[in-house]
This record gives sequence, C-alpha cells and structure tokens, in this order.
Amino acid sequence: MKVETFLFGSVEVDPAQIIEFPQGLVSFENDKRFMLIHETNVGQQPVSFTLQSLDSPHVAFQIIEPAALGFTYELELSDAETVQLGLASPADVGDVVVLMILFKQENGATVGVGANLRAPLVINTKTRRGLQKLLPKLRPSVVLSNLSAAA
Repeated sequence: MKVETFLFGSVEVDPAQIIEFPQGLVSFENDKRFMLIHETNVGQQPVSFTLQSLDSPHVAFQIIEPAALGFTYELELSDAETVQLGLASPADVGDVVVLMILFKQENGATVGVGANLRAPLVINTKTRRGLQKLLPKLRPSVVLSNLSAAA
C-alpha cells in the first residue's frame, strides 16, 4: 500500500510491517497505525528511527533505543498491557523492544534534543503491537566512573 507522508513523500508500506498502537500515543490517540523508517548507511546500524503515522501524514516522531543514550529500563507490564502487546507467555518477552521518543529542547538561544524518559514505547516485534507506557515515577540508577578525586 502507498502512503503519503510529510517528511518522506510517497512511501510504499508492506501491510505486514505496520505497527499498531491500539490506544494511540499520548496526545495522538487517533493515530494507531505506524511504520518505522530509517536511513540506511552501508555497514552501519541505524541509531535513530522515524516512527511515521499512517493515519496522519504530518505526525512523525524520532525514536531511539535507550541504550544509545546509556539508559536502561526495567518495566513491569500489567495483565492488560501484556494482552495488548499479544504476549502469550513470559518467554515472549524476548520479542519486546523499548524505545524512547526524542524531542526538541529550547532554552533561550540554546537548542538541543531530549528524550521522553517517562513514557517509553514498548513494541512486540513479533505481533507488531505496541503501547506507550506512562511511568508515574522514574527510579534512576546512576553510576559514576573515572572520577579523578575521592568524593
């Protein structure tokens, strides 16, 4: 199927590659079907991807694996979330990936990129179903290394 997008123009989408978010994403509840797009550089793994809505051509998010930013998640899924992702057994957790949405940060004249740590995307790569997990509280684990002086 062919889909028109704002960023990439007309794109051919294999229906088997569509990722469905049954509840949509925060503030984008009507966008339920997405595809992943990334530029391929020969010999390099993609670091970030574009999550393009198939329901709204102007809706697209830059997403990244948390490990690329030195961040890891330990998430507990509710029974409803497990059903939503299509996880039939605990062994299926190997089919799940966690990704973060990037956003533009502006602080006066300084512009940067931030990551939404409190609402990661959880996607079952086998069933191609996902959800956005809202975390009420982050429990960061910080490790300091290469310190030049004792604290």
